[in-house]
Amino acid sequence: MILKEKFEILCLNFTDNKNLIVNFWNEIEKKYSAESRHYHNFRHLENMFEEVESVKAQIKNFNNVSFSIFYHDIIYDASSKSNEEKSAEFSKKRLEDLNIAKEDIQKVYAQILATKSHQKSDDQDTNFLLDADLSILGKDNKAYLEYTKQIRKEYSIYPNFLYKPGRKKVLEHFLELESIFKTDFIKAKYEVQARKNIEVELRNL
Repeated sequence: MILKEKFEILCLNFTDNKNLIVNFWNEIEKKYSAESRHYHNFRHLENMFEEVESVKAQIKNFNNVSFSIFYHDIIYDASSKSNEEKSAEFSKKRLEDLNIAKEDIQKVYAQILATKSHQKSDDQDTNFLLDADLSILGKDNKAYLEYTKQIRKEYSIYPNFLYKPGRKKVLEHFLELESIFKTDFIKAKYEVQARKNIEVELRNL
């Protein structure tokens, strides 16, 4: 199912205002299709949905996780350190307009904020979201190399002498974690390869 259809079906669970849904979708499409989006684009969202669909039976509130995927990178500026906070605020306003329960809006808000530090959560749905977000780290060598090129393009405003130390810090943070992935299923699937990929990138920085 393409992302547009997935979003429309998701929203129809909460509103019959199709014009509102179309407007919200157009907004999402514009944000994720921006020229500056080399990695944090629709392909990233598609990949995340592929990962969570494979564990759907283990996710308690799939609607919340789906909204979190659609909105977690809605605001993305390579020069900002508050993208997650801004994206969470953005999602809150849109979900309020969709008449979603306050408790669920807060869940989505918290899930989006969790993508900033990627620390293990007491909420397993959040852990599945975080693992889907980082799943690219555990893909094959070719996919990982393409990902690193895309990330570099997104941060093209920074010269190498600034980019490389920052990137190194991010990668070392992942390696210092007891486990990059928080759920047993995705950990078994990607953890070993992710660590190999990261170590190779570090050597080449």
